[in-house]
Amino acid sequence: MMQLIFRTNNDWTGVIIRLTTGLVLFPHGAQKMLGLFGGPGFSGEMDFLTGTVHLSWLIAFLVIIIEFIGSLSLIAGFASRAWAVLTIILMIGIIVTSHIDNGFFMNWFGNQKGEGFEYHLLIIGLCLATLYNGSGKLSVDTALQKK
Repeated sequence: MMQLIFRTNNDWTGVIIRLTTGLVLFPHGAQKMLGLFGGPGFSGEMDFLTGTVHLSWLIAFLVIIIEFIGSLSLIAGFASRAWAVLTIILMIGIIVTSHIDNGFFMNWFGNQKGEGFEYHLLIIGLCLATLYNGSGKLSVDTALQKK
């Protein structure tokens, strides 16, 4: 099982895909965990997710961990396949609980009641590619695979 998680193609495709995913997810995770980029920080996000969105504390905690630790792990190329699966589950959950009623498109012009789910689909697609390919070159997974 562990070999499956850390297995990777030793190519640049995995690097590009995981860095794109990790670097795009990181600011969202940093908002939730650390309060960076105008975010609420851990306590504020937990209050929002449990109070406004009505998630259990465990699911709210996992949302924050997946976006923050998952993004850092993807950037480093550590267990990228596992983090890709968790991120896919997270994005499907976010679509279903918060964005499905707003349609496909992001709310660029402020004429919708909220954001659509196109961003989430892009992240799902990138994670599916990571799941298939692995972390690629210059990754912790590659180093672990060599051992």
